[in-house]
Amino acid sequence: MSSLFPALTGAPADRPALRFGDRSLTYGELGAAAGALAARIDGAGRVAVWATPALETAVAVVAALEAGVAAVPLNPKSGEKELGHILSDCAPSVVLAAAGDELPAPLGDLERIDVDVHGAGPLPGPRPSHEDPALIVYTSGTTGPPKGAVIPRRAIAATLDALADAWQWTADDVLVHGLPLFHVHGLVLGILGPLRRGGSVRHLGRFGTEGVARELNEGATMVFGVPTMYHRIAQALPAEPELAKALGRARLLVSGSAALPVHDHERITAATGQRVVERYGMTETLMNTSVRADGEARAGTVGVPLPGVELRLVEEDGTPITSYDGETVGEIQVRGPNLFTEYLNRPDATTAAFTADGWFRTGDMAVRDPDGYVRIVGRKATDLIKSGGYKIGAGEIENALLEHPGVREAAVTGEPDADLGERIVAWVVPENPQSPPTADELADHVARRLAPHKRPRVVHHLSALPRNDMGKIMKRALRHD
Repeated sequence: MSSLFPALTGAPADRPALRFGDRSLTYGELGAAAGALAARIDGAGRVAVWATPALETAVAVVAALEAGVAAVPLNPKSGEKELGHILSDCAPSVVLAAAGDELPAPLGDLERIDVDVHGAGPLPGPRPSHEDPALIVYTSGTTGPPKGAVIPRRAIAATLDALADAWQWTADDVLVHGLPLFHVHGLVLGILGPLRRGGSVRHLGRFGTEGVARELNEGATMVFGVPTMYHRIAQALPAEPELAKALGRARLLVSGSAALPVHDHERITAATGQRVVERYGMTETLMNTSVRADGEARAGTVGVPLPGVELRLVEEDGTPITSYDGETVGEIQVRGPNLFTEYLNRPDATTAAFTADGWFRTGDMAVRDPDGYVRIVGRKATDLIKSGGYKIGAGEIENALLEHPGVREAAVTGEPDADLGERIVAWVVPENPQSPPTADELADHVARRLAPHKRPRVVHHLSALPRNDMGKIMKRALRHD
Protein backbone atom coordinates (compact mmCIF):
# COMPACT_ATOMS: atom_id res chain seq x y z
CA MET A 1 0.00 0.00 0.00
CA SER A 2 1.42 3.38 -0.99
CA SER A 3 2.29 6.19 1.41
CA LEU A 4 -0.19 8.97 2.10
CA PHE A 5 2.72 11.30 1.33
CA PRO A 6 4.44 10.28 -1.92
CA ALA A 7 6.43 13.53 -1.90
CA LEU A 8 8.49 12.24 1.04
CA THR A 9 10.39 10.14 -1.46
CA GLY A 10 9.30 11.62 -4.79
CA ALA A 11 9.86 15.35 -4.30
CA PRO A 12 13.28 17.02 -4.50
CA ALA A 13 14.94 16.60 -1.12
CA ASP A 14 15.49 20.34 -0.77
CA ARG A 15 11.86 21.31 -1.45
CA PRO A 16 10.39 23.19 1.55
CA ALA A 17 7.78 21.17 3.43
CA LEU A 18 7.11 22.75 6.84
CA ARG A 19 7.86 26.06 8.49
CA PHE A 20 6.92 27.07 12.01
CA GLY A 21 8.34 30.50 12.78
CA ASP A 22 12.06 30.37 12.12
CA ARG A 23 12.19 26.54 12.18
CA SER A 24 11.68 24.58 8.98
CA LEU A 25 12.11 21.20 7.32
CA THR A 26 12.55 20.21 3.70
CA TYR A 27 10.96 17.06 2.31
CA GLY A 28 14.27 15.27 2.64
CA GLU A 29 14.61 16.32 6.28
CA LEU A 30 10.98 15.50 7.07
CA GLY A 31 11.29 12.05 5.51
CA ALA A 32 14.46 11.32 7.49
CA ALA A 33 12.97 12.54 10.80
CA ALA A 34 9.71 10.68 10.24
CA GLY A 35 11.59 7.53 9.25
CA ALA A 36 13.69 7.57 12.42
CA LEU A 37 10.65 8.10 14.64
CA ALA A 38 8.55 5.53 12.75
CA ALA A 39 11.16 2.88 13.55
CA ARG A 40 10.89 3.70 17.27
CA ILE A 41 7.10 3.43 17.39
CA ASP A 42 6.70 0.48 15.04
CA GLY A 43 4.11 -1.89 16.53
CA ALA A 44 3.13 0.59 19.25
CA GLY A 45 -0.60 0.20 18.62
CA ARG A 46 -1.76 3.73 19.40
CA VAL A 47 0.37 6.76 20.18
CA ALA A 48 -0.73 10.00 21.81
CA VAL A 49 0.66 13.20 20.29
CA TRP A 50 1.02 16.31 22.44
CA ALA A 51 -0.29 18.53 19.66
CA THR A 52 1.37 21.90 20.15
CA PRO A 53 1.67 24.20 17.12
CA ALA A 54 5.23 23.08 16.40
CA LEU A 55 7.33 21.05 13.96
CA GLU A 56 7.37 18.17 16.43
CA THR A 57 3.62 17.61 16.12
CA ALA A 58 3.79 17.40 12.33
CA VAL A 59 6.76 15.04 12.43
CA ALA A 60 5.07 12.85 15.05
CA VAL A 61 1.83 12.47 13.08
CA VAL A 62 3.61 11.83 9.77
CA ALA A 63 5.82 9.22 11.47
CA ALA A 64 2.80 7.48 12.96
CA LEU A 65 1.01 7.39 9.61
CA GLU A 66 4.13 6.08 7.88
CA ALA A 67 4.53 3.38 10.54
CA GLY A 68 0.87 2.37 10.34
CA VAL A 69 0.24 3.40 13.93
CA ALA A 70 -2.91 5.29 14.94
CA ALA A 71 -2.15 8.77 16.28
CA VAL A 72 -4.30 10.43 18.94
CA PRO A 73 -3.76 14.22 18.90
CA LEU A 74 -4.17 15.77 22.34
CA ASN A 75 -5.22 19.36 22.97
CA PRO A 76 -2.48 20.88 25.17
CA LYS A 77 -5.09 23.09 26.81
CA SER A 78 -7.33 20.22 27.89
CA GLY A 79 -8.10 19.94 31.58
CA GLU A 80 -7.03 16.92 33.57
CA LYS A 81 -10.51 15.38 33.62
CA GLU A 82 -10.84 15.53 29.84
CA LEU A 83 -7.31 14.19 29.32
CA GLY A 84 -7.90 11.41 31.79
CA HIS A 85 -11.03 10.31 29.95
CA ILE A 86 -9.27 10.31 26.57
CA LEU A 87 -6.29 8.33 27.83
CA SER A 88 -8.39 5.71 29.58
CA ASP A 89 -10.61 5.40 26.50
CA CYS A 90 -7.93 4.97 23.82
CA ALA A 91 -5.12 3.49 25.97
CA PRO A 92 -2.09 4.73 24.03
CA SER A 93 1.21 2.97 24.66
CA VAL A 94 3.38 6.07 24.37
CA VAL A 95 3.13 9.86 24.15
CA LEU A 96 5.12 11.81 21.58
CA ALA A 97 6.11 15.35 22.54
CA ALA A 98 8.68 18.04 21.89
CA ALA A 99 11.71 17.90 24.17
CA GLY A 100 11.18 20.30 27.04
CA ASP A 101 7.38 20.27 26.89
CA GLU A 102 5.91 19.84 30.36
CA LEU A 103 3.17 17.23 30.32
CA PRO A 104 0.31 17.23 32.85
CA ALA A 105 -0.21 14.55 35.48
CA PRO A 106 -2.56 12.25 33.51
CA LEU A 107 0.29 11.60 31.05
CA GLY A 108 2.80 10.85 33.79
CA ASP A 109 2.43 7.06 33.62
CA LEU A 110 2.91 6.84 29.86
CA GLU A 111 6.23 6.14 28.20
CA ARG A 112 7.43 9.36 26.60
CA ILE A 113 9.39 9.77 23.38
CA ASP A 114 10.83 13.19 22.60
CA VAL A 115 10.44 13.95 18.90
CA ASP A 116 13.76 14.70 17.19
CA VAL A 117 13.05 16.79 14.12
CA HIS A 118 16.66 16.30 13.03
CA GLY A 119 16.58 12.51 13.29
CA ALA A 120 17.62 10.38 10.33
CA GLY A 121 16.31 7.02 9.25
CA PRO A 122 14.72 5.30 6.25
CA LEU A 123 10.97 5.36 5.79
CA PRO A 124 9.18 2.04 6.45
CA GLY A 125 8.26 -0.39 3.72
CA PRO A 126 4.69 -1.34 2.69
CA ARG A 127 2.00 0.56 4.54
CA PRO A 128 -1.13 -0.95 6.06
CA SER A 129 -4.56 -1.26 4.51
CA HIS A 130 -6.60 1.79 3.51
CA GLU A 131 -9.15 0.73 6.14
CA ASP A 132 -6.65 0.70 9.02
CA PRO A 133 -6.95 3.52 11.60
CA ALA A 134 -4.85 6.62 10.92
CA LEU A 135 -6.14 9.02 13.58
CA ILE A 136 -8.42 8.92 16.59
CA VAL A 137 -9.80 12.42 17.01
CA TYR A 138 -11.96 13.19 20.02
CA THR A 139 -15.12 15.14 19.37
CA SER A 140 -17.33 16.66 22.03
CA GLY A 141 -20.77 15.13 22.21
CA THR A 142 -23.73 17.10 23.40
CA THR A 143 -23.97 14.87 26.45
CA GLY A 144 -21.24 13.12 28.36
CA PRO A 145 -17.51 12.97 27.67
CA PRO A 146 -15.89 13.30 24.22
CA LYS A 147 -16.07 10.36 21.81
CA GLY A 148 -13.09 9.10 19.82
CA ALA A 149 -13.79 9.10 16.08
CA VAL A 150 -11.63 6.48 14.38
CA ILE A 151 -10.52 7.94 11.05
CA PRO A 152 -9.08 5.44 8.55
CA ARG A 153 -6.29 6.13 6.08
CA ARG A 154 -8.87 5.84 3.31
CA ALA A 155 -10.83 8.84 4.62
CA ILE A 156 -7.76 11.08 4.78
CA ALA A 157 -6.70 10.21 1.23
CA ALA A 158 -10.24 10.60 -0.14
CA THR A 159 -10.87 13.97 1.49
CA LEU A 160 -7.52 15.51 0.59
CA ASP A 161 -7.73 14.32 -3.01
CA ALA A 162 -11.30 15.58 -3.34
CA LEU A 163 -10.23 18.99 -2.01
CA ALA A 164 -7.36 19.04 -4.48
CA ASP A 165 -9.94 18.71 -7.22
CA ALA A 166 -12.30 21.32 -5.77
CA TRP A 167 -9.63 23.86 -4.90
CA GLN A 168 -7.20 23.16 -7.77
CA TRP A 169 -4.65 22.45 -5.04
CA THR A 170 -1.17 21.55 -6.33
CA ALA A 171 2.44 21.16 -5.25
CA ASP A 172 2.99 24.80 -6.18
CA ASP A 173 0.70 26.01 -3.38
CA VAL A 174 2.06 27.39 -0.13
CA LEU A 175 -0.47 27.38 2.70
CA VAL A 176 -0.45 29.72 5.69
CA HIS A 177 -2.56 29.10 8.78
CA GLY A 178 -2.56 29.55 12.54
CA LEU A 179 -5.02 26.84 13.57
CA PRO A 180 -4.52 24.37 16.43
CA LEU A 181 -3.20 20.96 15.42
CA PHE A 182 -5.44 18.69 17.49
CA HIS A 183 -8.49 18.78 15.21
CA VAL A 184 -9.35 18.00 11.61
CA HIS A 185 -9.18 21.53 10.20
CA GLY A 186 -5.74 22.42 11.52
CA LEU A 187 -4.08 19.01 11.33
CA VAL A 188 -5.63 17.03 8.47
CA LEU A 189 -6.38 19.91 6.11
CA GLY A 190 -3.71 22.33 7.29
CA ILE A 191 -0.70 20.03 7.69
CA LEU A 192 -1.40 16.70 6.00
CA GLY A 193 -3.10 18.40 3.04
CA PRO A 194 -0.06 20.33 1.78
CA LEU A 195 2.20 17.34 2.44
CA ARG A 196 0.00 15.01 0.38
CA ARG A 197 0.14 17.49 -2.50
CA GLY A 198 3.90 17.94 -2.23
CA GLY A 199 3.47 21.62 -1.41
CA SER A 200 4.44 23.45 1.75
CA VAL A 201 2.82 24.93 4.85
CA ARG A 202 3.83 27.89 6.98
CA HIS A 203 2.27 27.82 10.41
CA LEU A 204 2.02 31.11 12.25
CA GLY A 205 2.07 29.56 15.71
CA ARG A 206 -0.61 32.03 16.69
CA PHE A 207 -2.97 33.72 14.28
CA GLY A 208 -2.44 37.41 13.57
CA THR A 209 -3.17 39.65 10.62
CA GLU A 210 0.47 40.78 10.46
CA GLY A 211 1.63 37.17 10.09
CA VAL A 212 -0.90 36.47 7.36
CA ALA A 213 0.18 39.56 5.42
CA ARG A 214 3.87 38.73 5.84
CA GLU A 215 3.54 35.18 4.55
CA LEU A 216 1.37 36.18 1.59
CA ASN A 217 3.91 38.84 0.68
CA GLU A 218 6.60 36.15 0.85
CA GLY A 219 4.94 33.77 -1.57
CA ALA A 220 2.12 31.99 0.28
CA THR A 221 -0.84 31.26 -2.00
CA MET A 222 -3.58 29.92 0.32
CA VAL A 223 -5.00 30.84 3.73
CA PHE A 224 -7.04 28.55 5.98
CA GLY A 225 -8.99 30.05 8.86
CA VAL A 226 -12.16 29.96 10.93
CA PRO A 227 -14.82 32.70 10.93
CA THR A 228 -13.35 34.36 14.03
CA MET A 229 -10.08 34.87 12.15
CA TYR A 230 -11.78 36.26 9.05
CA HIS A 231 -13.93 38.52 11.21
CA ARG A 232 -10.75 39.99 12.70
CA ILE A 233 -9.29 40.35 9.23
CA ALA A 234 -12.42 42.19 8.07
CA GLN A 235 -12.22 44.52 11.07
CA ALA A 236 -8.53 45.24 10.46
CA LEU A 237 -8.73 45.92 6.71
CA PRO A 238 -9.79 49.60 6.82
CA ALA A 239 -6.75 50.52 8.89
CA GLU A 240 -4.30 48.12 7.23
CA PRO A 241 -4.06 48.75 3.46
CA GLU A 242 -1.02 46.46 3.25
CA LEU A 243 -3.13 43.59 4.58
CA ALA A 244 -5.68 44.20 1.84
CA LYS A 245 -2.93 44.16 -0.81
CA ALA A 246 -1.45 40.94 0.59
CA LEU A 247 -4.81 39.18 0.67
CA GLY A 248 -5.40 40.31 -2.88
CA ARG A 249 -2.35 38.27 -3.91
CA ALA A 250 -3.72 35.01 -2.48
CA ARG A 251 -4.95 32.31 -4.82
CA LEU A 252 -7.47 30.95 -2.33
CA LEU A 253 -8.94 31.98 1.03
CA VAL A 254 -10.79 29.16 2.83
CA SER A 255 -13.02 29.43 5.88
CA GLY A 256 -14.55 26.54 7.78
CA SER A 257 -15.70 25.06 11.10
CA ALA A 258 -18.72 27.39 11.23
CA ALA A 259 -20.58 29.78 8.96
CA LEU A 260 -18.83 33.01 7.96
CA PRO A 261 -21.29 35.91 8.23
CA VAL A 262 -22.25 37.40 4.89
CA HIS A 263 -21.23 40.86 6.15
CA ASP A 264 -17.64 39.65 6.63
CA HIS A 265 -17.66 38.07 3.16
CA GLU A 266 -18.72 41.40 1.70
CA ARG A 267 -16.18 43.48 3.63
CA ILE A 268 -13.28 41.22 2.62
CA THR A 269 -14.30 41.08 -1.03
CA ALA A 270 -14.79 44.86 -1.19
CA ALA A 271 -11.34 45.56 0.26
CA THR A 272 -9.32 42.83 -1.47
CA GLY A 273 -11.20 41.72 -4.58
CA GLN A 274 -11.05 38.21 -3.17
CA ARG A 275 -13.87 35.91 -2.15
CA VAL A 276 -13.66 33.54 0.77
CA VAL A 277 -14.45 29.92 -0.08
CA GLU A 278 -16.46 28.01 2.54
CA ARG A 279 -16.50 24.27 3.03
CA TYR A 280 -18.43 21.94 5.31
CA GLY A 281 -17.20 18.98 7.27
CA MET A 282 -16.99 17.44 10.70
CA THR A 283 -14.69 15.13 12.62
CA GLU A 284 -16.62 11.99 11.68
CA THR A 285 -16.83 12.78 7.97
CA LEU A 286 -13.81 14.98 7.29
CA MET A 287 -14.97 17.17 4.39
CA ASN A 288 -18.37 16.85 2.70
CA THR A 289 -18.89 19.93 0.53
CA SER A 290 -17.12 23.05 -0.68
CA VAL A 291 -17.49 26.04 -2.92
CA ARG A 292 -15.15 25.18 -5.78
CA ALA A 293 -12.26 27.40 -6.81
CA ASP A 294 -13.72 27.44 -10.32
CA GLY A 295 -17.32 27.74 -9.11
CA GLU A 296 -19.66 30.62 -8.44
CA ALA A 297 -18.93 32.79 -5.41
CA ARG A 298 -22.03 32.56 -3.26
CA ALA A 299 -21.70 33.87 0.29
CA GLY A 300 -23.66 31.99 2.91
CA THR A 301 -23.35 28.58 1.27
CA VAL A 302 -20.92 25.70 1.71
CA GLY A 303 -20.95 24.77 -1.94
CA VAL A 304 -21.62 21.40 -3.49
CA PRO A 305 -20.72 17.82 -2.47
CA LEU A 306 -17.09 16.95 -3.01
CA PRO A 307 -16.13 14.26 -5.53
CA GLY A 308 -17.01 10.86 -4.13
CA VAL A 309 -19.36 12.22 -1.45
CA GLU A 310 -23.07 11.46 -1.59
CA LEU A 311 -25.27 13.96 0.25
CA ARG A 312 -29.00 13.98 0.84
CA LEU A 313 -31.48 15.92 2.94
CA VAL A 314 -34.15 14.00 4.82
CA GLU A 315 -37.35 14.77 6.66
CA GLU A 316 -37.69 14.01 10.36
CA ASP A 317 -39.00 10.55 9.54
CA GLY A 318 -36.00 9.84 7.29
CA THR A 319 -37.80 10.39 3.98
CA PRO A 320 -35.36 11.84 1.41
CA ILE A 321 -36.15 15.35 0.17
CA THR A 322 -35.99 15.43 -3.60
CA SER A 323 -36.79 19.09 -4.25
CA TYR A 324 -33.85 21.48 -4.51
CA ASP A 325 -35.84 24.65 -4.02
CA GLY A 326 -33.66 26.62 -1.62
CA GLU A 327 -36.43 26.54 0.97
CA THR A 328 -37.16 22.96 2.09
CA VAL A 329 -35.17 22.22 5.25
CA GLY A 330 -33.88 18.76 6.03
CA GLU A 331 -31.15 17.01 7.97
CA ILE A 332 -27.92 16.43 6.08
CA GLN A 333 -26.92 12.80 5.69
CA VAL A 334 -23.74 11.77 3.90
CA ARG A 335 -22.17 8.61 2.55
CA GLY A 336 -18.76 8.02 0.98
CA PRO A 337 -15.09 7.13 1.47
CA ASN A 338 -14.57 10.22 3.65
CA LEU A 339 -16.43 8.72 6.63
CA PHE A 340 -14.97 7.56 9.91
CA THR A 341 -15.07 3.88 10.86
CA GLU A 342 -16.54 3.98 14.36
CA TYR A 343 -16.64 5.70 17.71
CA LEU A 344 -13.96 3.95 19.74
CA ASN A 345 -15.46 1.64 22.37
CA ARG A 346 -18.95 2.99 21.61
CA PRO A 347 -20.73 0.43 19.40
CA ASP A 348 -24.18 1.73 20.38
CA ALA A 349 -23.23 5.30 19.47
CA THR A 350 -21.73 4.10 16.19
CA THR A 351 -24.89 2.20 15.26
CA ALA A 352 -27.08 5.17 16.17
CA ALA A 353 -25.01 7.50 13.99
CA PHE A 354 -25.83 5.62 10.78
CA THR A 355 -29.05 4.77 8.99
CA ALA A 356 -29.82 1.18 8.06
CA ASP A 357 -28.58 1.84 4.52
CA GLY A 358 -25.26 3.34 5.61
CA TRP A 359 -25.84 7.10 5.62
CA PHE A 360 -24.26 9.12 8.43
CA ARG A 361 -26.66 11.36 10.33
CA THR A 362 -24.84 14.70 10.68
CA GLY A 363 -27.46 16.46 12.82
CA ASP A 364 -27.01 19.59 10.66
CA MET A 365 -30.04 21.12 8.96
CA ALA A 366 -29.80 22.64 5.49
CA VAL A 367 -31.54 23.60 2.27
CA ARG A 368 -30.30 23.01 -1.29
CA ASP A 369 -30.54 25.41 -4.18
CA PRO A 370 -31.68 24.17 -7.62
CA ASP A 371 -28.05 23.81 -8.75
CA GLY A 372 -27.13 21.71 -5.70
CA TYR A 373 -25.48 24.35 -3.52
CA VAL A 374 -25.96 23.59 0.17
CA ARG A 375 -26.85 26.21 2.77
CA ILE A 376 -26.72 25.12 6.41
CA VAL A 377 -29.40 26.67 8.59
CA GLY A 378 -28.72 25.19 12.00
CA ARG A 379 -28.46 22.12 14.22
CA LYS A 380 -31.09 19.46 14.63
CA ALA A 381 -30.35 19.62 18.34
CA THR A 382 -29.68 22.74 20.38
CA ASP A 383 -26.66 21.49 22.27
CA LEU A 384 -23.78 22.02 19.85
CA ILE A 385 -22.12 25.43 20.15
CA LYS A 386 -19.72 26.69 17.49
CA SER A 387 -17.44 29.26 19.06
CA GLY A 388 -14.16 30.58 17.69
CA GLY A 389 -13.94 27.72 15.22
CA TYR A 390 -14.51 25.02 17.86
CA LYS A 391 -17.48 22.70 18.04
CA ILE A 392 -18.36 22.50 21.73
CA GLY A 393 -20.83 20.20 23.44
CA ALA A 394 -23.01 21.94 26.00
CA GLY A 395 -23.41 18.78 28.06
CA GLU A 396 -19.81 18.49 29.13
CA ILE A 397 -19.73 22.16 30.19
CA GLU A 398 -22.90 21.60 32.21
CA ASN A 399 -21.29 18.61 33.90
CA ALA A 400 -18.20 20.66 34.75
CA LEU A 401 -20.31 23.49 36.19
CA LEU A 402 -22.23 21.03 38.34
CA GLU A 403 -18.92 19.95 39.89
CA HIS A 404 -18.49 23.45 41.33
CA PRO A 405 -19.66 23.52 44.97
CA GLY A 406 -21.55 26.76 44.46
CA VAL A 407 -23.71 25.42 41.60
CA ARG A 408 -26.96 23.54 42.18
CA GLU A 409 -28.25 23.39 38.61
CA ALA A 410 -26.76 24.43 35.29
CA ALA A 411 -27.68 24.70 31.64
CA VAL A 412 -25.52 25.91 28.76
CA THR A 413 -26.58 27.50 25.49
CA GLY A 414 -24.98 29.54 22.73
CA GLU A 415 -25.89 33.00 21.56
CA PRO A 416 -24.66 34.99 18.55
CA ASP A 417 -21.33 36.76 18.90
CA ALA A 418 -19.84 38.99 16.20
CA ASP A 419 -16.30 37.80 16.91
CA LEU A 420 -16.63 34.18 18.02
CA GLY A 421 -19.66 33.20 15.97
CA GLU A 422 -21.35 32.00 19.14
CA ARG A 423 -20.45 32.64 22.76
CA ILE A 424 -21.08 30.16 25.54
CA VAL A 425 -23.76 31.21 27.99
CA ALA A 426 -24.25 29.51 31.37
CA TRP A 427 -27.57 29.56 33.21
CA VAL A 428 -26.89 28.72 36.83
CA VAL A 429 -29.00 28.08 39.93
CA PRO A 430 -26.61 28.77 42.83
CA GLU A 431 -26.52 26.79 46.04
CA ASN A 432 -26.58 30.07 47.96
CA PRO A 433 -28.55 32.79 46.17
CA GLN A 434 -27.13 35.41 48.55
CA SER A 435 -23.57 34.51 47.57
CA PRO A 436 -23.53 33.04 44.05
CA PRO A 437 -20.26 32.13 42.31
CA THR A 438 -19.03 34.92 40.03
CA ALA A 439 -18.82 34.65 36.26
CA ASP A 440 -15.00 34.77 36.40
CA GLU A 441 -14.93 32.04 39.03
CA LEU A 442 -17.10 29.73 36.94
CA ALA A 443 -15.20 30.52 33.74
CA ASP A 444 -11.89 29.66 35.42
CA HIS A 445 -13.41 26.48 36.86
CA VAL A 446 -14.54 25.24 33.43
CA ALA A 447 -11.24 26.22 31.79
CA ARG A 448 -9.33 24.17 34.37
CA ARG A 449 -11.64 21.16 34.09
CA LEU A 450 -12.02 21.11 30.31
CA ALA A 451 -10.28 23.72 28.16
CA PRO A 452 -10.13 27.54 27.99
CA HIS A 453 -12.24 27.80 24.83
CA LYS A 454 -15.07 25.95 26.61
CA ARG A 455 -15.46 28.53 29.38
CA PRO A 456 -18.74 30.46 29.58
CA ARG A 457 -18.47 34.06 28.43
CA VAL A 458 -21.76 35.06 30.06
CA VAL A 459 -23.36 33.77 33.26
CA HIS A 460 -26.98 34.31 34.29
CA HIS A 461 -28.16 33.45 37.80
CA LEU A 462 -31.66 32.00 38.11
CA SER A 463 -33.86 30.80 40.94
CA ALA A 464 -34.85 27.73 38.91
CA LEU A 465 -34.35 26.26 35.43
CA PRO A 466 -37.43 25.90 33.21
CA ARG A 467 -38.35 22.22 32.92
CA ASN A 468 -41.10 20.22 31.25
CA ASP A 469 -43.30 17.62 32.90
CA MET A 470 -40.61 14.99 32.43
CA GLY A 471 -38.05 17.14 34.23
CA LYS A 472 -36.06 17.95 31.09
CA ILE A 473 -34.62 21.45 30.88
CA MET A 474 -36.36 23.52 28.23
CA LYS A 475 -33.45 25.42 26.72
CA ARG A 476 -35.60 27.31 24.26
CA ALA A 477 -37.15 29.07 27.26
CA LEU A 478 -33.74 30.35 28.37
CA ARG A 479 -33.66 33.85 26.99
CA HIS A 480 -32.18 36.97 28.50
CA ASP A 481 -34.31 40.04 27.97
